[in-house]
Parts: sequence; C-alpha cells; structure tokens
Amino acid sequence: MLDRSRPIQLLALLILISAYTFGQGPIEDNSFLIEEAYNQEKGVIQYINTFYHERNGNWGYSFTNEMPIKRQVHQFSYAINLSRVGGTVRFGDTYVNYRYQAKGLKPEDRVAMAFRFSAILPTGSYRNETGWGALGFQFNFATSIKLSKYFVTHWNTGWTYLPRARNRLGERSNVKGLNLGQSTVFLMKRNFNIFTETVWNRLDRIDGPGRSVPDYSLLLNPGIRWAWNFKNGLQIVPGISMPIGLGPSNRNYGNIFYLSFEK
Repeated sequence: MLDRSRPIQLLALLILISAYTFGQGPIEDNSFLIEEAYNQEKGVIQYINTFYHERNGNWGYSFTNEMPIKRQVHQFSYAINLSRVGGTVRFGDTYVNYRYQAKGLKPEDRVAMAFRFSAILPTGSYRNETGWGALGFQFNFATSIKLSKYFVTHWNTGWTYLPRARNRLGERSNVKGLNLGQSTVFLMKRNFNIFTETVWNRLDRIDGPGRSVPDYSLLLNPGIRWAWNFKNGLQIVPGISMPIGLGPSNRNYGNIFYLSFEK
C-alpha cells in the first residue's frame, strides 16, 4: 500500500532546504535544515546546491542564489527545486526570499537575529505531488548564539501558509505549516565543522475539498562541512549529512549532499 505521507514529508523537507539554505574566514554557511542568522556580506554572492536522497528512491534538489541588497542588513535570494516522487522527475515550487538581519552585524557580536519573508510560487506539479498548485507564503525567525570559541547554536521558528492549495486530485484546501529547529555546530577547526540538527515540522495534507489534516515529521541530522579558500576570494564548501527519522518519521532515512560557491 502506498504511504501517502511520504510525498508530504519530502515536500516538507524541501520547504526547509529551499528556504534555509541561505558566510571567507570561518564557515558561516547554513546548516542543511536550519537557518543561521547571518546574511551575506556586502559584495558577496553565494550559489548553493543541496541534494537529498531517500532510501525509497525519492529525491529532492534545490539550487539557491543569495545576495545582499547594497549591504548586509538586507538580503535577496531565490530557490529553484527539482524532485523525484514515484518515479517522476518534476520542477518543484520556487521560493523568492527577503531577509532582514536585525542583530549581529559586528564581528564581536555573540548573538545574531534575522527575519525572513518568502513567497512560494506554484511552479511545481500538484498532480505529481511536487508542488502545491497555489501561491503561498512563509515567515521564519532565526537566532544564532556563539557559546564559545568552539560552539555555536542556531534556533528557528517558522510558519507556512498556502491558501487554496491542491492535492493530486485537484481538491483545494488551505494548508498551514509550523516548523521548529535547533542545531549545534562544533567549530573543530577554522575550515572544518561537525554539527547536529533537530527539526520538527507540522504540515497539513489535503484530505478532501476544504479539509486538511496535519502530518508531522521529526528529524535528527548529524553532518560535517568543510571549506576550501582560494586566493581570488572564492570559498567552496562541501558537506554531507545523514538525516534520521524519529517518532512520526521513524524508519525515514536518507542522505543530504551540500555544495556551495561563494565570492
């Protein structure tokens, strides 16, 4: 019997990856599922590739391009998605993001805070369960705290709303989502980090016209990332992690491969 929650879980994970895959020096790239509260510095543009593979053969890919708007306080980004669900590869929904960094702009600041507002454009296929078939919105609040020379923590709270979204049968209903997350990063070396993320997500599944029921997911995601810095200012950051499903996501395992270019 087909597990109808699996496409929803993949869409939920793509929501996290697309929006949160948002620093030369120590690595300040995002963790893979958690948003760190650091905007791009003035004149620095980043290109991010994130690939998620489930053991059942489903996968998702996200390309994110982010850039400051004149200075670090304001940032614009967009994310383009592809996903494979049930043997079919399709474009997913596209995310257009604006982020305001309210705190943590000085190197000596121990706490950083950022607010993100996103429009979710219906470029995916609701019939193939790679999109929602409706314009949606998302808000996220990120806080980053430098605990010591070697440890940094990041905290997220987010809300998603898709009015009159569609399921694969074309039935419409409002879809709401809530996500909470935390990560701890061990700065083992200047250019090598070990991290673990915990992400809880509640996202509605359309169960009929005007009727939505909540689906839940809980993931523990341990991983590593490292950086190569070049004299011309280019920084390349690869990384890999192994998300492990807990509770409602039990037996949901996969791999995340990350690669970013920044200059």
